[in-house]
Amino acid sequence: MVTIDFDNGALIIKGEKDEIETAAKYARFDKRINCYRAQAYKYAPIIKELRKNSVEYQDRARKYATLNLPEPDTMQPRKHQKNALEAWVKHGRQGFVALPTGSGKSFLAVTAMVNAQRSTLVIAPTIDLVQQWASLLERFFKQKVGMLGGGSKDVCDVTVSTYASAVLMMEFIGDKFGLAIFDECHHLPGPANRTAAAMCLAPYRLGLSATPEREDGGEKILRELIGDLCYREHIDEMEGKILAPYVTHTLQLDLDEDESEEYEKNRQLYLDFVRSQDIDFSSKYGWGRFIALSYREPGGKEAFAGYLAQKRIARTCRAKFETIWMLIRKHAGERILVFTADNQTAYDIGRRFFLPVLTHNTKLKERKEFLEMFRQGAYPVLVTSKVLNEGIDVPEASVGIIVSGSGSIREHVQRLGRILRPANDKQAQLYELLSKGTSEVYISNRRRNHRAYKRFNKV
Repeated sequence: MVTIDFDNGALIIKGEKDEIETAAKYARFDKRINCYRAQAYKYAPIIKELRKNSVEYQDRARKYATLNLPEPDTMQPRKHQKNALEAWVKHGRQGFVALPTGSGKSFLAVTAMVNAQRSTLVIAPTIDLVQQWASLLERFFKQKVGMLGGGSKDVCDVTVSTYASAVLMMEFIGDKFGLAIFDECHHLPGPANRTAAAMCLAPYRLGLSATPEREDGGEKILRELIGDLCYREHIDEMEGKILAPYVTHTLQLDLDEDESEEYEKNRQLYLDFVRSQDIDFSSKYGWGRFIALSYREPGGKEAFAGYLAQKRIARTCRAKFETIWMLIRKHAGERILVFTADNQTAYDIGRRFFLPVLTHNTKLKERKEFLEMFRQGAYPVLVTSKVLNEGIDVPEASVGIIVSGSGSIREHVQRLGRILRPANDKQAQLYELLSKGTSEVYISNRRRNHRAYKRFNKV
């Protein structure tokens, strides 16, 4: 008889050679213990293979429970959620779903939990999202939900965790869940995060993301650890039905004469060094080479300072501050989110206009207070760097102002998604402020390369 045990995030498989060879393709022989060892996420295919070949086995690995979760009595799934659930079930309850922010991915997860009826671990990237998930699941299922992260180490049949805590705890709890849900699953392929999925034996897996694509090709890892992309709908397909209708505006603003002169001087200093050192930024090693050479070669420190200075000038030109104030007055009475690429710019805007600022440095209690005041309308404007890019539920926002950002398509789509949650007669407006004649225009063209922006791409 074949026996299967869970051991610190791995599976130990023992048995006679002719019995065990049917599952050996998912495992490696470990000479140290004289038996086969497999990664925990291979649990489901190993069991299927043993059953397919009618091999008698004893499963001592699984410690997860069968639950009796009630159907939600306050909400009914919409058509796209039903379709997504059906597709996931058809894929053997394994795979990831790509739906826009605001389309109800969390409720889809609730329906998947009811369908699977197995003890469930939900993994999310931040403690804010973990708390949001815990509140949602307690509201739907009327039972205690465990938490891992932020000082909590409470494991229940339904548990939520940060990716960081899941990585640390999975060798101890990886056998206790039959369903693993990976929120914002585009984070999973990271070298550390992927171990949270690899060391968990959950046979049922669901990934959720608005933007699963990764520039490093990490979707292959998603497919290996979660399953295939089983369902997708795009922002433009849901606009005006599930999501609010929206318009995007790209505003190119002139630098003042002194700003333009300072920008060109610093940019030329930076570019001259790059060319002299034959640095190719199209190479994946280009940026790292620039950093290394700027600290090693003559003129490098000045070039790096020039690089930082030209970015600062483009991000914080006077015309941007004037436009921010104009847009705040134009949209008086609406909830406005102001996005920046860095904390310093966010704080500068906050001080200039006496606005609350949310960054990763904001204490959790203060962050909760700011978001609640925003929901109530006491704070009609919130300024943030990156902390509101994904996940946090801010349904009342209808106006977004992007003061600065990276070249990431994902970030740009996420910021649009922050203002698309539907409301009565809501018309979402996204403004992108660019410093004319700077590298921001090129960066904007790159990050707007997504179908959600196609009809507005006139920079």
